[in-house]
Amino acid sequence: MTMLLFDNHNHSQFSFDGKRTSVEASSNAAISLGLGGICFTDHCDFFVPPMKASFEESSPETFDINAQQAEIDRVRASIHAKGQQLKILKGIEIGMYESSHEEILRTLRENTFDQVIASVHYIEGTDPFYGGYYEGKDWKVAYGHYLETICREMTWLGDFDIMGHFDYVARYAPYPQASILYRDFSDILDEMLRYLAHEGKALEINTKSYKSHNGRVQILDKDILLRYRELGGEVISLGSDSHDAGRVGDGFAAHAAMLKSLGFKYLAHFEKRRLVQLPI
Repeated sequence: MTMLLFDNHNHSQFSFDGKRTSVEASSNAAISLGLGGICFTDHCDFFVPPMKASFEESSPETFDINAQQAEIDRVRASIHAKGQQLKILKGIEIGMYESSHEEILRTLRENTFDQVIASVHYIEGTDPFYGGYYEGKDWKVAYGHYLETICREMTWLGDFDIMGHFDYVARYAPYPQASILYRDFSDILDEMLRYLAHEGKALEINTKSYKSHNGRVQILDKDILLRYRELGGEVISLGSDSHDAGRVGDGFAAHAAMLKSLGFKYLAHFEKRRLVQLPI
């Protein structure tokens, strides 16, 4: 039986940073790879750090939800008319930030999605991508505070399906310590993983994190996955975090094989906010 893989974290032309691809181009890439489905989770950050204005033109990092979903409907109909089989799902990546709680709740209340990813992109008024967050902090403080922020914000929100890129903070960090390891942050990781396991939320493996960034390659610590499983967690989501069609499904076969070797039996996605588990 062919294993059906879903790419649950993709950006399209509707994201502020997704102009290198489109719903149609990335969907066609998913078909060429033999994926079972793709979900477009465009960026929705209501807070944008003022520091970004010194690096690029400042603009809102939300998207036109109705336009995105209409385009997904159009591409889905076009693909199915050709006899091609691919599930194209409607999603959003909510950027959690304390001052944005009211806007986040309103967006989720007023719209319908298949999947909601909850992520932290900005912290302490800064953007880790540009390095501001790390100034004056050693690696353990920087990583630990980021994990604590994700834990606080996701437990506040509750209304999400997938916890996005928990180790995003290490992706662009300047430290020799390139990875989030369980042994270094066991207490806060236990709190996060226990919550996900008990609430049936998905832990995302974001394959973009394990590419080379500024000459550094972080690893996905298997001890984190094993601890999640030990705590009763079995909902794992694969996401490429693609911003161009060439990265759709990147690294999925290797990560699926690794998960299977650790004893995980399923990969997860959500349809109309309901969990779907497919065997690895």
